[in-house]
Amino acid sequence: MDPKLLEILVCPVCKGPLEHRRAESELVCRPCRLAYAIKDGIPVMLADEARQLSAEDAGAP
Repeated sequence: MDPKLLEILVCPVCKGPLEHRRAESELVCRPCRLAYAIKDGIPVMLADEARQLSAEDAGAP
């Protein structure tokens, strides 16, 4: 993913920052506990298509 794109992308639900997880090829919003897939280098920023994460997977305290 382009680092400049990562700087401007935010969670579509809470408008918070996203964490890029390269190994899983997804962007993660910790507060919402959602993971947005990156397909062919393009992030799919649709809340309906996001994967719900457990508190442990999201890295929540």
